[in-house]
Amino acid sequence: MHLSFVFLAKPVLHGYFRSSCSWRVRIAFALKGIEYDQVPVNLIKDGGQQLTEQYKKLNPMLQVPAVEIDGITLCQSLAVIQYVDETRPGPRLLPADPKKRAQVRMISDVIASGIQPLQNLHVIQKIGAEKVQWAQHFIDRGFQALEPILKQTAGKYCVGDEISMADICLVPQVYNAERFKVDVGQYPTINRLNQTLLEIEAFKVTNPSCQPDTPADLRA
Repeated sequence: MHLSFVFLAKPVLHGYFRSSCSWRVRIAFALKGIEYDQVPVNLIKDGGQQLTEQYKKLNPMLQVPAVEIDGITLCQSLAVIQYVDETRPGPRLLPADPKKRAQVRMISDVIASGIQPLQNLHVIQKIGAEKVQWAQHFIDRGFQALEPILKQTAGKYCVGDEISMADICLVPQVYNAERFKVDVGQYPTINRLNQTLLEIEAFKVTNPSCQPDTPADLRA
């Protein structure tokens, strides 16, 4: 059951166009029909705008996103997704069925905890010259686990035939994989699901290629 709230202001998303965690939040807002404002945080410019003392007050981890919503600030994408699912109308992002809900959380955690952090900007910068090989290794390692899981859980989407938080996590991770030249074709279930989801409006309008802070040479 969704709770009753009085929403006095639009949420504010502090994020970066190519951040997969920021993209997750954008997708969730789009699926829920939530209007919001964006404040770009450039992870490269000036040594990284996320490292300023001002931004640290929003997100002590010095990462994106940070979301100001309903008088609080949330700084983990899965927490934001689950919060808006519990407080806003619109399509459910976590299924009502406990088993399917657990599967959605499992898949989301495999991506958000087991794959994405290992090719996060802060980690990649520490790796240096071997960063591409490092990212490829850990993305492949994660996808080798994720592919058989999705073979068991997927229907049209990651878990059955309803879009969920798992799908929200999958598409940005495949985008990252392609950036690092991982052959996604080796993972037919992941590839099929990603291609299906990319045709959905909420995933199109939130793509990194068309955000307010997308550089001109990366715009589509």
